[in-house]
Amino acid sequence: MIEASQLNAGELAALLHFHADAGVDFLLEDVGVDRFAEFAAAIAASAATRAPTQGAAPRERPQRPSQADAKPAPRPVSSTAVAIPGEEAVEMARRAAEAATSLAELKQAIENFEGCNLKASARNSVFPTEAGALPILILGATPSAEDDREGVAFSGVHGELLSKMFAAIGIDVTETTLAHSVPWRPPGGRPPTPSEAEICRPFAMRMIALAKPRFIVLLGNFTTRFFTGSTEAIHALRGQWFEIGTPPTEAIAMLHPQDLLTAPLSKRLAWMDLLAFEKRMNQSNA
Repeated sequence: MIEASQLNAGELAALLHFHADAGVDFLLEDVGVDRFAEFAAAIAASAATRAPTQGAAPRERPQRPSQADAKPAPRPVSSTAVAIPGEEAVEMARRAAEAATSLAELKQAIENFEGCNLKASARNSVFPTEAGALPILILGATPSAEDDREGVAFSGVHGELLSKMFAAIGIDVTETTLAHSVPWRPPGGRPPTPSEAEICRPFAMRMIALAKPRFIVLLGNFTTRFFTGSTEAIHALRGQWFEIGTPPTEAIAMLHPQDLLTAPLSKRLAWMDLLAFEKRMNQSNA
Protein backbone atom coordinates (compact mmCIF):
# COMPACT_ATOMS: atom_id res chain seq x y z
CA MET A 1 0.00 0.00 0.00
CA ILE A 2 1.29 3.47 -0.88
CA GLU A 3 1.46 5.84 2.09
CA ALA A 4 0.22 9.42 1.79
CA SER A 5 3.75 10.62 2.59
CA GLN A 6 4.95 9.04 -0.64
CA LEU A 7 2.59 11.13 -2.80
CA ASN A 8 3.35 14.59 -4.11
CA ALA A 9 0.91 17.51 -3.84
CA GLY A 10 -0.66 16.89 -7.25
CA GLU A 11 -1.20 13.20 -6.58
CA LEU A 12 -2.75 13.95 -3.18
CA ALA A 13 -5.11 16.49 -4.73
CA ALA A 14 -6.15 13.98 -7.40
CA LEU A 15 -6.77 11.31 -4.74
CA LEU A 16 -8.89 13.66 -2.62
CA HIS A 17 -10.85 14.70 -5.69
CA PHE A 18 -11.48 11.03 -6.52
CA HIS A 19 -12.82 10.37 -3.01
CA ALA A 20 -15.04 13.46 -3.18
CA ASP A 21 -16.52 12.32 -6.52
CA ALA A 22 -17.13 8.88 -4.96
CA GLY A 23 -19.18 10.49 -2.19
CA VAL A 24 -16.60 10.32 0.63
CA ASP A 25 -17.29 13.63 2.36
CA PHE A 26 -15.96 13.13 5.86
CA LEU A 27 -14.30 10.55 8.13
CA LEU A 28 -16.41 8.88 10.77
CA GLU A 29 -13.51 7.81 13.03
CA ASP A 30 -10.24 9.44 14.05
CA VAL A 31 -8.51 6.03 14.05
CA GLY A 32 -8.91 3.27 11.48
CA VAL A 33 -11.05 0.28 12.50
CA ASP A 34 -10.27 -3.32 11.45
CA ARG A 35 -13.73 -4.37 10.29
CA PHE A 36 -12.48 -7.86 9.34
CA ALA A 37 -11.36 -8.49 12.93
CA GLU A 38 -14.68 -7.13 14.23
CA PHE A 39 -16.58 -9.48 11.93
CA ALA A 40 -14.51 -12.51 12.99
CA ALA A 41 -15.10 -11.66 16.67
CA ALA A 42 -18.83 -11.30 16.07
CA ILE A 43 -18.96 -14.74 14.36
CA ALA A 44 -17.09 -16.33 17.27
CA ALA A 45 -19.38 -14.72 19.83
CA SER A 46 -22.47 -15.84 17.92
CA ALA A 47 -21.19 -19.44 17.74
CA ALA A 48 -20.51 -19.43 21.48
CA THR A 49 -24.06 -18.36 22.31
CA ARG A 50 -25.51 -21.06 20.05
CA ALA A 51 -23.40 -23.93 21.51
CA PRO A 52 -25.56 -26.27 23.72
CA THR A 53 -24.58 -26.49 27.37
CA GLN A 54 -23.43 -29.92 28.71
CA GLY A 55 -26.33 -32.08 29.86
CA ALA A 56 -28.96 -29.79 28.48
CA ALA A 57 -32.03 -31.45 27.02
CA PRO A 58 -32.22 -31.21 23.26
CA ARG A 59 -34.63 -28.61 22.00
CA GLU A 60 -37.70 -29.88 20.25
CA ARG A 61 -37.85 -28.93 16.64
CA PRO A 62 -41.02 -27.05 15.83
CA GLN A 63 -43.37 -28.92 13.56
CA ARG A 64 -43.85 -27.45 10.14
CA PRO A 65 -47.43 -26.72 9.19
CA SER A 66 -48.85 -28.81 6.41
CA GLN A 67 -48.87 -27.32 2.96
CA ALA A 68 -52.60 -26.90 3.18
CA ASP A 69 -52.34 -24.92 6.43
CA ALA A 70 -49.31 -22.87 5.39
CA LYS A 71 -49.96 -19.20 4.67
CA PRO A 72 -47.60 -16.94 2.74
CA ALA A 73 -45.70 -14.57 4.99
CA PRO A 74 -46.70 -10.92 4.57
CA ARG A 75 -44.32 -8.86 2.48
CA PRO A 76 -42.44 -6.24 4.50
CA VAL A 77 -43.66 -2.71 3.93
CA SER A 78 -40.85 -0.36 2.97
CA SER A 79 -40.68 2.94 4.83
CA THR A 80 -38.88 4.55 1.89
CA ALA A 81 -41.09 6.69 -0.31
CA VAL A 82 -41.09 5.79 -3.98
CA ALA A 83 -41.34 8.70 -6.39
CA ILE A 84 -44.09 8.83 -8.96
CA PRO A 85 -42.21 8.63 -12.24
CA GLY A 86 -42.28 10.83 -15.32
CA GLU A 87 -44.49 13.74 -16.19
CA GLU A 88 -46.95 13.02 -13.40
CA ALA A 89 -44.34 13.88 -10.76
CA VAL A 90 -43.29 17.00 -12.67
CA GLU A 91 -46.92 18.12 -12.86
CA MET A 92 -47.39 17.50 -9.15
CA ALA A 93 -44.32 19.62 -8.42
CA ARG A 94 -45.56 22.37 -10.74
CA ARG A 95 -48.96 22.56 -9.01
CA ALA A 96 -47.37 22.56 -5.55
CA ALA A 97 -44.88 25.27 -6.51
CA GLU A 98 -47.42 27.55 -8.19
CA ALA A 99 -49.69 27.39 -5.14
CA ALA A 100 -46.97 28.96 -2.95
CA THR A 101 -47.31 32.73 -2.56
CA SER A 102 -44.21 33.27 -0.39
CA LEU A 103 -40.87 31.64 0.33
CA ALA A 104 -42.34 30.36 3.60
CA GLU A 105 -45.18 28.65 1.72
CA LEU A 106 -42.72 27.29 -0.84
CA LYS A 107 -40.69 25.83 2.04
CA GLN A 108 -43.81 24.05 3.28
CA ALA A 109 -44.63 22.83 -0.23
CA ILE A 110 -41.14 21.32 -0.60
CA GLU A 111 -41.38 19.72 2.84
CA ASN A 112 -44.74 18.13 1.97
CA PHE A 113 -43.76 16.97 -1.52
CA GLU A 114 -43.31 13.19 -1.86
CA GLY A 115 -42.79 12.88 -5.60
CA CYS A 116 -38.98 12.73 -5.73
CA ASN A 117 -36.82 9.81 -4.59
CA LEU A 118 -34.07 12.17 -3.49
CA LYS A 119 -36.15 13.21 -0.50
CA ALA A 120 -36.29 9.60 0.74
CA SER A 121 -32.50 9.34 1.06
CA ALA A 122 -31.76 12.88 2.31
CA ARG A 123 -31.61 13.78 6.00
CA ASN A 124 -33.18 17.21 5.51
CA SER A 125 -34.89 19.33 2.91
CA VAL A 126 -32.69 22.38 2.37
CA PHE A 127 -34.81 25.46 1.74
CA PRO A 128 -33.94 28.93 0.45
CA THR A 129 -33.21 31.44 3.17
CA GLU A 130 -35.60 34.35 3.53
CA ALA A 131 -34.87 37.20 1.15
CA GLY A 132 -32.18 39.42 2.65
CA ALA A 133 -31.59 43.15 2.43
CA LEU A 134 -29.61 42.72 -0.79
CA PRO A 135 -31.58 41.71 -3.92
CA ILE A 136 -29.12 38.94 -4.78
CA LEU A 137 -29.93 35.22 -5.09
CA ILE A 138 -26.91 32.91 -4.87
CA LEU A 139 -27.65 29.43 -6.19
CA GLY A 140 -25.66 26.24 -5.71
CA ALA A 141 -26.37 22.83 -7.22
CA THR A 142 -27.35 20.38 -4.48
CA PRO A 143 -26.86 20.38 -0.70
CA SER A 144 -23.45 19.33 0.58
CA ALA A 145 -23.06 16.78 3.37
CA GLU A 146 -22.92 19.65 5.88
CA ASP A 147 -26.03 21.27 4.39
CA ASP A 148 -27.85 17.94 4.56
CA ARG A 149 -26.98 17.52 8.24
CA GLU A 150 -27.88 21.09 9.22
CA GLY A 151 -30.76 21.70 6.82
CA VAL A 152 -29.22 25.06 5.81
CA ALA A 153 -27.73 26.03 2.43
CA PHE A 154 -23.97 26.73 2.41
CA SER A 155 -23.54 25.84 6.07
CA GLY A 156 -20.12 24.16 5.88
CA VAL A 157 -16.73 24.81 4.32
CA HIS A 158 -18.38 25.87 1.05
CA GLY A 159 -20.31 28.54 2.90
CA GLU A 160 -17.18 29.82 4.63
CA LEU A 161 -15.34 30.21 1.33
CA LEU A 162 -18.42 31.75 -0.32
CA SER A 163 -18.55 34.37 2.45
CA LYS A 164 -14.88 35.25 1.91
CA MET A 165 -15.36 35.48 -1.86
CA PHE A 166 -18.17 38.02 -1.67
CA ALA A 167 -16.73 39.86 1.31
CA ALA A 168 -13.82 40.74 -1.00
CA ILE A 169 -16.23 42.97 -2.99
CA GLY A 170 -18.07 44.26 0.06
CA ILE A 171 -21.06 41.89 0.03
CA ASP A 172 -22.25 40.11 3.17
CA VAL A 173 -23.81 36.85 1.99
CA THR A 174 -26.03 36.74 5.09
CA GLU A 175 -27.89 39.68 3.52
CA THR A 176 -28.49 37.76 0.29
CA THR A 177 -30.78 34.80 -0.44
CA LEU A 178 -28.93 31.48 -0.46
CA ALA A 179 -30.37 28.34 -2.01
CA HIS A 180 -29.72 25.26 -4.12
CA SER A 181 -31.22 24.26 -7.45
CA VAL A 182 -32.27 20.92 -5.92
CA PRO A 183 -33.45 20.91 -2.27
CA TRP A 184 -32.32 17.35 -1.42
CA ARG A 185 -28.82 15.86 -1.37
CA PRO A 186 -28.52 12.91 -3.79
CA PRO A 187 -27.02 9.70 -2.36
CA GLY A 188 -23.25 10.02 -2.07
CA GLY A 189 -23.36 13.53 -3.46
CA ARG A 190 -23.86 12.29 -7.03
CA PRO A 191 -25.38 14.64 -9.63
CA PRO A 192 -29.18 14.47 -9.92
CA THR A 193 -30.51 12.43 -12.83
CA PRO A 194 -32.31 14.33 -15.61
CA SER A 195 -35.70 13.14 -14.32
CA GLU A 196 -34.86 14.19 -10.74
CA ALA A 197 -33.75 17.60 -12.00
CA GLU A 198 -36.97 18.10 -13.95
CA ILE A 199 -39.08 17.22 -10.91
CA CYS A 200 -37.22 19.86 -8.87
CA ARG A 201 -37.26 22.55 -11.59
CA PRO A 202 -40.73 24.00 -10.76
CA PHE A 203 -39.63 24.65 -7.18
CA ALA A 204 -36.44 26.38 -8.34
CA MET A 205 -38.25 28.62 -10.84
CA ARG A 206 -40.93 29.51 -8.29
CA MET A 207 -38.20 30.36 -5.79
CA ILE A 208 -36.78 32.91 -8.22
CA ALA A 209 -40.22 34.41 -8.83
CA LEU A 210 -40.90 34.76 -5.09
CA ALA A 211 -37.45 35.99 -4.04
CA LYS A 212 -37.56 38.67 -6.79
CA PRO A 213 -33.79 39.21 -6.95
CA ARG A 214 -32.20 41.87 -9.11
CA PHE A 215 -29.22 39.59 -9.74
CA ILE A 216 -28.67 35.83 -9.65
CA VAL A 217 -25.31 34.10 -9.16
CA LEU A 218 -25.12 30.61 -10.71
CA LEU A 219 -22.40 28.55 -9.04
CA GLY A 220 -20.80 25.64 -10.87
CA ASN A 221 -21.52 23.28 -13.73
CA PHE A 222 -24.86 21.79 -12.75
CA THR A 223 -26.49 25.04 -11.67
CA THR A 224 -25.48 26.94 -14.80
CA ARG A 225 -26.59 24.15 -17.12
CA PHE A 226 -29.81 23.65 -15.10
CA PHE A 227 -30.95 27.24 -15.62
CA THR A 228 -29.45 28.06 -19.03
CA GLY A 229 -29.84 24.77 -20.89
CA SER A 230 -26.21 24.92 -21.99
CA THR A 231 -24.08 21.79 -22.26
CA GLU A 232 -20.79 23.68 -21.90
CA ALA A 233 -18.54 23.27 -18.87
CA ILE A 234 -18.42 25.99 -16.24
CA HIS A 235 -14.95 27.13 -17.34
CA ALA A 236 -16.48 27.99 -20.71
CA LEU A 237 -19.54 29.67 -19.18
CA ARG A 238 -18.06 31.51 -16.17
CA GLY A 239 -18.19 35.28 -16.40
CA GLN A 240 -21.07 35.19 -18.90
CA TRP A 241 -24.42 36.86 -18.24
CA PHE A 242 -27.80 35.23 -18.87
CA GLU A 243 -31.47 36.10 -18.37
CA ILE A 244 -33.54 33.72 -16.27
CA GLY A 245 -37.21 33.52 -15.40
CA THR A 246 -40.24 35.70 -16.13
CA PRO A 247 -39.77 38.62 -15.96
CA PRO A 248 -36.12 38.00 -16.91
CA THR A 249 -33.50 38.40 -14.21
CA GLU A 250 -29.81 38.98 -14.92
CA ALA A 251 -27.65 36.02 -13.88
CA ILE A 252 -23.88 35.51 -13.96
CA ALA A 253 -22.15 32.13 -13.98
CA MET A 254 -19.26 31.65 -11.54
CA LEU A 255 -17.08 28.87 -10.24
CA HIS A 256 -18.47 27.02 -7.23
CA PRO A 257 -16.45 27.18 -3.98
CA GLN A 258 -15.74 23.46 -4.44
CA ASP A 259 -14.04 24.29 -7.75
CA LEU A 260 -11.68 26.60 -5.88
CA LEU A 261 -10.99 24.02 -3.18
CA THR A 262 -10.17 21.43 -5.83
CA ALA A 263 -8.05 23.77 -7.96
CA PRO A 264 -6.83 26.78 -5.93
CA LEU A 265 -5.29 28.35 -9.05
CA SER A 266 -8.86 29.00 -10.25
CA LYS A 267 -9.24 31.67 -7.55
CA ARG A 268 -7.91 34.27 -9.98
CA LEU A 269 -10.75 33.41 -12.38
CA ALA A 270 -13.29 33.69 -9.57
CA TRP A 271 -11.84 37.09 -8.65
CA MET A 272 -12.30 38.31 -12.24
CA ASP A 273 -15.94 37.20 -12.17
CA LEU A 274 -16.55 38.85 -8.81
CA LEU A 275 -15.18 42.13 -10.17
CA ALA A 276 -17.45 41.82 -13.21
CA PHE A 277 -20.41 41.20 -10.90
CA GLU A 278 -19.49 44.22 -8.76
CA LYS A 279 -19.21 46.40 -11.86
CA ARG A 280 -22.65 45.36 -13.16
CA MET A 281 -24.21 46.03 -9.73
CA ASN A 282 -22.63 49.49 -9.55
CA GLN A 283 -23.85 50.32 -13.04
CA SER A 284 -27.37 49.21 -12.07
CA ASN A 285 -27.33 51.41 -8.96
CA ALA A 286 -25.96 54.46 -10.79
